[in-house]
Amino acid sequence: MTSDLDPECRRDLLDRIERYYDAVPRSSARAEDFGPLTLFVQEGAGWPYYARPTVKAAAGATADDVARVRARQRELGVPEAFEWVDETTPGLRAAVEGAGLVVHAHPLMALDLDAPAEAAEPPRADGVVVRLLDADDPALLGAVTVPHLAFADPGTQVGAAGAPELADLMRQHAGDGSADRVAGRMTAGLTRLAAALENDTVLCAGQHQPVGSVSEVVGVGTLPAARRRGLGLAVTSALVADARERGVRTVFLSAGDEDVARIYARLGFRRVGTALIAEAESGPDGE
Repeated sequence: MTSDLDPECRRDLLDRIERYYDAVPRSSARAEDFGPLTLFVQEGAGWPYYARPTVKAAAGATADDVARVRARQRELGVPEAFEWVDETTPGLRAAVEGAGLVVHAHPLMALDLDAPAEAAEPPRADGVVVRLLDADDPALLGAVTVPHLAFADPGTQVGAAGAPELADLMRQHAGDGSADRVAGRMTAGLTRLAAALENDTVLCAGQHQPVGSVSEVVGVGTLPAARRRGLGLAVTSALVADARERGVRTVFLSAGDEDVARIYARLGFRRVGTALIAEAESGPDGE
């Protein structure tokens, strides 16, 4: 799947996404300057951030620059993680791999909300309700928890984990503050969350995180036993509609693989680039 955008439009879109990637961590993280790289460090509780290219850096990063950031990440006790767009910073992959990290590529897809809205809603199973959640919604814990099961068993095939496994994992997460952190971001307008529910059980959930006129759809995950029912599309469609209502003009996401990208293409998302994620390679002892 390749981009069919006009080159100038594509460059403008990638520039908007690049500015978004630099802005979104700053609501809950401090930025540490490493010249051509910026390391975002989570302030307080929450998922640790990553390093990425400094916007409009004068020079490209070298393997030595990457090694300096990795040393700081080890000092802080956070994952040695880097994220960037290949087409925006094409030389970084060689530097990152030269520093010993493993790089994973994902289709980067975007939707132009200035285009007319699609009239048809994606099909979903009878009895399923898809809605946006508020910060005090009783379904919030399930919506925050279900993506963990989804990403532990990636892909599009129906899996084994179902409602009992979700209930067990929800009990484990009930007191860890994860739902409270998401609720706080929702109250602050930083996160919008949609879920698909059947008989009060969350089967799928996802978020979008608006910054100005751009938002990223993140964390869309379906309970493995409930896959192949159109739930991921239905949740994503609800998030897109919410973004449109809030004045967002560009929505983008990173698909897990080409098969998942083809699913999102049914909502009008088009391939605009390649999102790269780098991490330390685990050895026999996990080091």
